[in-house]
Amino acid sequence: MGDLARRLAVARGDEPADLVVRGGRVLSVFTREWLDADIAICDGVIAGLGAYEGTETLDADGAYVVPGFIDAHLHLETSKLLPSEFSRLVLPLGTTAVVADPHEIANVLGTDGVHWLVDVCEDLPLDIFFTASSCVPASGFESPRRPFTPGDLESLLRRKRVIGLAEMMNFPGVISGASSELAKLAVDGADRVDGHAPGVLGHALQAYAAAGIGSDHEAFTAEEGRERLRAGMWLLIREASAARNLRALVPLVAEFGPSRMAFCTDDREPEHIAEDGHVNAMVRDAVSYGVSAVDALVMATHHPALWHGLGDLGAIAPAFQADLLLLPDLERFVPEIVLKRGQAVQEIPPTEVPEWVTQSVRIQPVAAEDFQVAWDGGRARVIGLIPGQIVTEALVEELQAEDGLALADPSRDLAKIAVIERHLGTGRIGLGFVRGFDLRRGAFASTFSHDAHNLIVVGVDDDDMVRAVARLVELGGGLVVVEGGEVTAELPLPVAGLVSDLPLERVIEASKATVAAVHALGSAVPSPFQSLAFLALSVIPSLKITDHGLVDVDRFELVPLSAAETGAVSRA
Repeated sequence: MGDLARRLAVARGDEPADLVVRGGRVLSVFTREWLDADIAICDGVIAGLGAYEGTETLDADGAYVVPGFIDAHLHLETSKLLPSEFSRLVLPLGTTAVVADPHEIANVLGTDGVHWLVDVCEDLPLDIFFTASSCVPASGFESPRRPFTPGDLESLLRRKRVIGLAEMMNFPGVISGASSELAKLAVDGADRVDGHAPGVLGHALQAYAAAGIGSDHEAFTAEEGRERLRAGMWLLIREASAARNLRALVPLVAEFGPSRMAFCTDDREPEHIAEDGHVNAMVRDAVSYGVSAVDALVMATHHPALWHGLGDLGAIAPAFQADLLLLPDLERFVPEIVLKRGQAVQEIPPTEVPEWVTQSVRIQPVAAEDFQVAWDGGRARVIGLIPGQIVTEALVEELQAEDGLALADPSRDLAKIAVIERHLGTGRIGLGFVRGFDLRRGAFASTFSHDAHNLIVVGVDDDDMVRAVARLVELGGGLVVVEGGEVTAELPLPVAGLVSDLPLERVIEASKATVAAVHALGSAVPSPFQSLAFLALSVIPSLKITDHGLVDVDRFELVPLSAAETGAVSRA
């Protein structure tokens, strides 16, 4: 009460504030206007707006003063950075809070890994909130370290910083009323549930919303976004590295206004953030597409806080946390000054990594024979990349064959793809073909493959695929590119096979080098490792691959490589 009493004294003008921000144009997200007012800050909290005196004064010098940006949904692990390094990267760009779904590390290290991640984020200047990963695995077609139970979710939801249930990716299970999915929705503390329903429309979407799922970040057409808004769901507009949906969805702001819309980055590579920006880049691009600056700023600040129930974030008003950005203009949205709890961000200590989180790659040795595909001819199912999207096409192609074995065919942009189970050393391998990488030679591989994060490799040379896999095992996880039997670039990711233990600058340098090395193999895909990672996600249409084989996501069935065989192999 003592702190509150002092705050009230400052608000009344009876005592000086710790800091007064003066001379700026202050955004009110509630009235959607720019105010000429001082901001009085006491103990990291805003005491009042008006005319105030303070122990210290910050001259905003005509800058636009806005709340700190909030990312409504992301996966920290995709940045390849430890939480301390991620904070170093995004805080200067104006992101002061994020809501993270830790299902990447959950698939690899179970609840122990999630509790460790929550613990190491506790004292960071960046506010990192979590949602309890609802689908570990995403479906029965994937093989994590071990599946999460409703009891696991309840234990996570007891954590202070865990604020809801993460994206319900098994949308076919929810829509059909599968008891396993309904049990997750019924766990104590699951009062707020994020969604994941790509391409779902009509009665199916109504059933999904009727389950109590309140948001979706997977819409990639205006029609999908419109139906979600009409169903009362929050539309989390995503602009990731591989899935770029902002341009397609921002016309809905002109159509309906920004109500129940918020921005999220979901999965952004570290070099993408460093070069283009984070949430601030979404605000900038939305404005360039015709959205008003105020609408874009509200979707980047107040609305994420509203959806996630973060009652003291996302606004500049009394009793709100003093997370403030001073913007010199409303075009670039790069802050000159970032205040976190009323103070400049200080040096951030590095995240400590215990040894147990680095022992996660367990596979049986592989040889070129393991990537051979027996083939008698005929048409085959082929995964087709779609530029700028994580949905894929289900193609049918004739495969080149020799001595009864199907071959990669660089001249027709057909590469082999394999997923190797890497948590329990079962030796299980799923094999298939993919079009869209346009590899002319070599192979590249990763232990970062959504969501179970088994080892995934694509290539046009079996021996190079073997070398890439072997090098990943030696590294304890990461990204590797191989040409002619030689490793041409790599990024070690020893933390759960997902995250680097290196400083930010070195991770960005190595990540850029791996992308350049893939491009040297002939590919022009902007984010090849992101695109590769999503090919193993069995809840994004249309054709994907896991260690169990090809998955027809539209039918939610395992299917054979041969397109002549139309029957399902099994159902999840």
